[in-house]
Amino acid sequence: MTARITLDQWRALVAVVDAGGYAQAAELIHKSQSTVTYAVQKIEHLLGLRAFEIRGRKAQLTPAGATLYRRARTLLEEAGFDASAKWVYVEGADASSNGRSIPMEKERGARSMAQGWAPSLRLAVEAIFPTWLLLQCFNRFALERPEIHIQLHETVLGGTVEALTEGRVDFAICSHVPEGFASDRLMRIRFVAAAHADHPLHQLGRPLTHDDLRPHRQLVIRDSAQQRILDSGVWLGADQRWTVSHKATSIAAATMGMGFAWYPAETIQGELASGVLKPLPLIEGAERFAELYLVFAERDCRGRAPVRMAEIIREGVESLWPD
Repeated sequence: MTARITLDQWRALVAVVDAGGYAQAAELIHKSQSTVTYAVQKIEHLLGLRAFEIRGRKAQLTPAGATLYRRARTLLEEAGFDASAKWVYVEGADASSNGRSIPMEKERGARSMAQGWAPSLRLAVEAIFPTWLLLQCFNRFALERPEIHIQLHETVLGGTVEALTEGRVDFAICSHVPEGFASDRLMRIRFVAAAHADHPLHQLGRPLTHDDLRPHRQLVIRDSAQQRILDSGVWLGADQRWTVSHKATSIAAATMGMGFAWYPAETIQGELASGVLKPLPLIEGAERFAELYLVFAERDCRGRAPVRMAEIIREGVESLWPD
């Protein structure tokens, strides 16, 4: 049977911090000092770390203990305790009396936090990055750190920059690096102009100019920023334009013959291979390129989870495109 940390043990740890010592904590939660000491030692043993250092007559939190303390308050609040209030003992309400305990998943989460692993990982990724590769990287990371909650922001152009500058993500994969942020080059994305094989542009049977494109509908993916702050660099001279939020919508419209667009070649490789979509034979601009960068929100304090995820993504990219 796997040992668990009970709510009563977490209460003891929090009380030691809030009261300023073991003796004071014992008085606060109406337990003996030896019971409080044993509860804290049990947590330290199960998690393999030191929560307190005794200096003089006072117990002081270690860095790992400070992380555990924050996590303990969260766990107690989730269990229905008011962690912001002073402890009040009520006969029969002791957590250990009804066998309530913290599941091992949360114990692993507490251990991870104590070791410098945040409980969640937030990242913004440009829509042009290969989705299938990103999901493979997520899965590999989850096998190593199943307790960490991944929060993905799927962004376009300025939306990625906005997520970084507003502090909503820990790192990002983006094509534009905001001023003041450190970055590492990740990969180059090749775009091709394409339309359905039966699109009128292909029926012209000759190299095309931008003037040939002008009368036809162009499919564009919307910048996900609240205010447009970046230029995509794509020609936007068509008389008709449909602007959508997701690349899947744009691709679906193109495969139905409803317009043309510039797409990452890797994203539409299946449609190109099957012949549903064909590259447009443009004299100029048939291909264009965009660089993608790994950008961390914090220059000097990146966190173990963002660093590890970035390593996995880089390894995935380099295994496929070793340039």
